[in-house]
Amino acid sequence: MTIVCIVKQVPDAEARVRLRDGRPDLAGVTLVMDGMDEYGVEEALRLREAGTEADVVALAYGPRESEQVLRNALAMGADRAVLLEGDGLDDPLAVAAAVAEVVREEGAEMVFVGGKQADWDSAALGPAVAEALAWPHVDWTTALTLDGATFEAVHDVDAGSERVRGRLPAVFTTQQGLNEPRYPTLPNIMKAKRKPLETRPADTALARCLIRSHAAVERERRRIVLDGDAREAAGALVERLRDEAKVL
Repeated sequence: MTIVCIVKQVPDAEARVRLRDGRPDLAGVTLVMDGMDEYGVEEALRLREAGTEADVVALAYGPRESEQVLRNALAMGADRAVLLEGDGLDDPLAVAAAVAEVVREEGAEMVFVGGKQADWDSAALGPAVAEALAWPHVDWTTALTLDGATFEAVHDVDAGSERVRGRLPAVFTTQQGLNEPRYPTLPNIMKAKRKPLETRPADTALARCLIRSHAAVERERRRIVLDGDAREAAGALVERLRDEAKVL
């Protein structure tokens, strides 16, 4: 079985990102693997360690610098890695089309991807990949077991949690609570440098749907303090929301 773990390089949660000409300036910012993607890599490794014969492939999309997060996945224990290299890979539908192409070529039966991307705060990639592959999708997974080609998973829903049962192939989005990702050891970090990492251009696959440009909007804080007791402040807030923000 081949398991594909989609990973993305994002700014560290503690990093301070500045804007330059309306765009995020990542110069000097520490870049790391998206935390939710780490749970997917860890789960694939645990399934293999539990007895599933699996080839674990880490798949990243983005600029060449994304090789670093792939090396991190290899140091955790992934067998090999693929980088879909290209600029402006922000639209989840475009990325899903490119990712699905690689998944098919690899003959994979499982795909893990973080439940939400930290940089764009988007939860669209997992469902988009499942749609592109025409596979079942289990979102916000908190527990997963395999019995041959049959899986049983627990995932979060609005009212609590839900247990589902199905057959592979399938896409699973991961989150905190599924497992505790391991730290790569020094010997495994050294071994990761010798593991295969393939780079493929993503431009052809993304030609159908690609964001050509984007800009961040920066606004000055209003810094308004509403005086009075709780009732008076609440009334004043409602008036501002209705008359100024036009949200009521």
